[in-house]
Amino acid sequence: MTGKERREQLLDIGRTLFAERGFEGTSVEEIAHKAGVSKPVVYEHFGGKEGLYAVVVDREMRRLLDMVTGALTGGHPRELLEQAAFALLDYIDHYTDGFRILVRDSPLPQSTGTFASLISDIATQVEDILGREFKSRGFDAKLSPLYAQALVGMVALTGQWWLNVRKPKKSEVAAHLVNLAWHGLDGLEQKPRLIGHRRS
Repeated sequence: MTGKERREQLLDIGRTLFAERGFEGTSVEEIAHKAGVSKPVVYEHFGGKEGLYAVVVDREMRRLLDMVTGALTGGHPRELLEQAAFALLDYIDHYTDGFRILVRDSPLPQSTGTFASLISDIATQVEDILGREFKSRGFDAKLSPLYAQALVGMVALTGQWWLNVRKPKKSEVAAHLVNLAWHGLDGLEQKPRLIGHRRS
């Protein structure tokens, strides 16, 4: 194997093991054994388990962000919601190991941040769309970041649940998510109020 091929092999093996066992449950010895190499080869390429894990997480974060931002191709705002929901569900469906790694609490600071910061990055993409929609309907566009976080968080948490149950099918999950989000947005009050006694 070339150095590049070996590096990719170690990344693939590490990704699988981190998804199955988590960071703490995976050892350099096991990674090396599965790759058919000695431990020093892993250290040579990544400096250790932490370095390998950081590269795996960084790649998955970029892949998910690229899939979501690439899916937002325009059209009606409801269609954009569908595209965002499908992009996350597609990632979970096709890159299950990667998603399992991302939603675990990482023991290391990553160059691209955490799953929460990634969700925040995706919400920023949605923010602009919501801001335009709010403005056209006479709502306060300054509130679009709050709604973007709520919408993206709803899809992300539903995705975590769907990862394990895989029912109903993906298109049905996307349809229900968009139904709740779209009709919730459609019925927004310009000045929402609390009906209970608590005010702060």
